[in-house]
Parts: sequence; structure tokens; C-alpha cells
Amino acid sequence: MTAKKQQKTEKKPAQKLATRPPVVVVLGHVDHGKSSLLEAIRDFKITSKESGGITQHIGAYEVEMTDSAEILRQTQGDFTVNRKITFIDTPGHEAFSAMRARGAEVADIALLVIDAAQSVQPQTKEAIIAIKRAEIPMIVVLNKIDLPNANPEKIKGELSKIDVQVESYGGTIPAVEVSAKEKTGIDELLEVILLVADLQELKSQTDVPAEGLIIESYMDGSKGPVATAIIKKGVLKAKDIIATDLAMAKVKSVKDFMGNEIKKATPSQPVIILGFEKVPAVGEKFKSYKTENKALEEIKKEKPKREIGPTVLDLSGDKKVLNIILKGDVFGSLEAIEGMLKNLPQDKIVLRILKSEVGEINETDAKLAEMSKAAVIGFRVKVSPSVLKFMRNPSAGSGQAKVRVKTFDIIYELIQDIRSGLEKKLEAEVVRTDVGKLRTILVFWGEKNRQIIGGKITEGELKKGSKLEVFRDDPSAGSGQTQKIGAGRIVNLQRDKKDIDKLSKGDEAGILFEGNVKIEKGDILVAFVEERKKGEL
Repeated sequence: MTAKKQQKTEKKPAQKLATRPPVVVVLGHVDHGKSSLLEAIRDFKITSKESGGITQHIGAYEVEMTDSAEILRQTQGDFTVNRKITFIDTPGHEAFSAMRARGAEVADIALLVIDAAQSVQPQTKEAIIAIKRAEIPMIVVLNKIDLPNANPEKIKGELSKIDVQVESYGGTIPAVEVSAKEKTGIDELLEVILLVADLQELKSQTDVPAEGLIIESYMDGSKGPVATAIIKKGVLKAKDIIATDLAMAKVKSVKDFMGNEIKKATPSQPVIILGFEKVPAVGEKFKSYKTENKALEEIKKEKPKREIGPTVLDLSGDKKVLNIILKGDVFGSLEAIEGMLKNLPQDKIVLRILKSEVGEINETDAKLAEMSKAAVIGFRVKVSPSVLKFMRNPSAGSGQAKVRVKTFDIIYELIQDIRSGLEKKLEAEVVRTDVGKLRTILVFWGEKNRQIIGGKITEGELKKGSKLEVFRDDPSAGSGQTQKIGAGRIVNLQRDKKDIDKLSKGDEAGILFEGNVKIEKGDILVAFVEERKKGEL
């Protein structure tokens, strides 16, 4: 290599790296205040005028705060002490895990929200597993600290037993006490987030083609496909050409999370992108290309595993089934719901999703539900007025359509409702429980199907009115073996010739027995109860 060429190589500019804001995901049990915490943070750091403009659930938003530590470090130079944090508002750890399953680096930090007045719940443990698999730092947020029965130390102790050691228990995981209701502890929480972010030294390239991650997507009737994305590297601008594995866009506009048009989007910024030819899938990565032809070359040719739009499942098979039509606000919500529904036990009854798509519940959904005897389940969607009209005047032409339509704002409640629907279709189970035994000592009297007998209770207890089964020694089966020879019930129960309602082990009893067998000395009478229990999955 010549000296001239070597000099050129040495002068090759290094990649331009810039510090970027942290991206934070909020996880935890359904009732422990994730949504209220996000609302408190948003209301605390975004003016009421601005927050009033957030009308569409886009899956992410950004807050800005003054970093007091940065002010102390301030020296002469061109920089700002205001720092930003991006929050991903996923429907829960299911959606977070679904993104991770695609290899998507969704967030830099996870907040584990726990109700300080309750305890660590199964969903809390599932969220911990999801965070550990993602291999990102965790911050424990002890919410509802304003409640009189709040006990943060109890929660910390429970966490230590499942290998989550907070700093006050000798570990490395920060724990912050907050009240989303009272909006206390929010500033401290944001400062801890920035501190954890500083320890990671989060940086990203800005002088490269834009790359990012789709975190929400839906079809808008007037705007077409709409996607919410987090920029991972580079700078995204209107007129850029981008593509995921399955969808391409000549970007018409880039908007911030408030819906305001912006000239460019930088790393960690949540943005709304218009211009996709079709709705991209949640969790897909996108890249920027110089030309449309280059973008098309990069799009994979194979059919997507998840078709965007309505899907109809096979109706074959002879098992008892529960059909549902699922409508959601965005594809991220649908994916999370479908993931949780797949985990419901289906060995006794099959759950079939006849249709799963984004948008309001419409007349087409109602007609399909009537035809297939399905329930229409909506998540954060409205019911079209035409559906109510159809239910009054169904396609059959008379009567009312027997269509069940329900909407939910909380995924956990939606799943519980579907679980209840599955269980209602199961036949009630009769459960028998043995409650007592009596060995017959004497047979006093018998007439037709009734006998008076005496004996000793050897196990449990006998009650007036109890059902009985009669067992007798079976010589052909060997010593100690008995066989059932009949059944009956206790018409009356006595001790010392006095009527009594209940007798227990060790008591001698007189019984007025009514049944289909003649009892002999030595027979064993087994008392039992039967309960009809609703079907369980």
C-alpha cells in the first residue's frame, strides 16, 4: 500500500455517535396501576393543552424533564439540560415478549409496577421473566403508596424470594415509591430512569440510513395504513423510502406522538408514519433505502406468517367449540390478545377465532356472528350503529339476531370473559365426596324397602338425609375385599333412642334406612354427598 493510500485510509471519518434518550417499557400485573402510572407521567410532564390532543392510542409517547444532575455538570458549551424519555405503552408483557421473539430490541429499561398494598402476583412473575429474557435493566416501581395498607417492605421481601434483589436488600435493582393517583414520586422515578440510562451510555449513529421498529399499526379509513415506530438509528424524514420485511413506504409524513408534523425524527423518538402501501406487522424492523427498486429487492418474497387483515380459521373437527370474532384498536393489541388466548386450556373445548382484524365492530361482523353462532369481542373499539340496527332486524327477516357483542378496555378482563364463555359451554360435572362410614352391628326390623339398623361410625360423620351405598364382604375376592350391593338413604338418625341430625366417628347410631337392598350384620354403609360443579378448563 502506498503512503498516499495509507494516508487516505487513516483520514476515513469515524461513525458519528450521539447520545440518545432511553426507551422504557412498563410491565406488571393488570390491577397494579401501569396505565395510571403512564397517565400520571404524561400529565405531569405534558401540558394539559398538549395532552388533550392525544386522541389515538399510538403505543408510545415522549416526556421531557430537566435533569438536575446535568445542571450541576454544566460548563460552557452548546447543549441543553432538558432530557427526553420515550415510553412504550404496550398492552402487557405478552406484546413485549412477542416483539422480543422476533429479535426486536424493544426497550432499554423496564419498569416493573407493583401495587404496594397488595403482593407479587402471577402476572408480576411473568413480567419479571419477560424482562430477564430481554436482558435489560429493571426498575421496581412500588405504586399506590398513598393507601393506608401500603407495605413496600413486604413487597421487597417477596421479590427477594424470586431473585429480584432491590438496592435496600443488598441488590442492584432500584426501587421507587410512587402514587400515580396523587402524582407523587414521579420526578424521582424519572431521575432514576435517567441515571440507569447514563450507566448504559446509550448512543446511536445519526449519519446512516434510518432504521427503526414498528410498535403499533392499523388501517385508517381516510389516511390508509398508519404505523407507530421507534427510530433506532439514523434520521427519518418525509419522502424517505423505507421497507420492513413485508411492507414498503414512500413516507408521506412524519409526525410526533402528539400528531404534529415534524421535519425529521431522531434515535429513540416515537413517530407516526404515513405512506405504507399496506399495514406493517407489529415488531417488524424497517430500514431506509435510496430507491424504491432497492427497497422492493429487500422485501422478503415468502408469505407472511400473519396476514394483515381478516383471518378465518378452519372449522373442521367434531369437538365442542366456542367461536369468537375479535376486533381491536391496533394490531399490537390483537397480537397480545391472541397470544394469551392460545394459552387457555383447550383439551375439553376448542376456541376458534373466526376473524381477527383492526377496526370498529360492523354489520359484517354481526352477520358472520349470527351465521356461525359466534361472540363478537372488541378491545378498545366502538360498535357501529348498523350493528344495533341489524340486531333489531337480522338477516333472517324476523325476530332479533342472537348475537353477543362485548367490548373491553382491559385485556385481562377480556381474557377472563372468554374463559368464562368456554366454561359455560362445558357440561356441569357431578363430584362425589365420601363423608362417613358405619359398620352394621344389628338389624332390628325391616318392612318393604325400609330397615332399622344399629352400628358404629368408623370414619367421618353421618347426617340425616345422607345418601348411602352398601358394601358387603366378597368371599370370592379374598379376605377384606368388599363389593357394592345396593344404595339408599338415611331417613332418620338416632342415638340413645333420641333423634339427632348428625353423628361422628366413634358414635353408635340407630338408622332408619330406605333403599333397594336388605342390609345384613357386618355390612359397611358409606355416606356421601354429590355436588354439581360448573365445568372448568
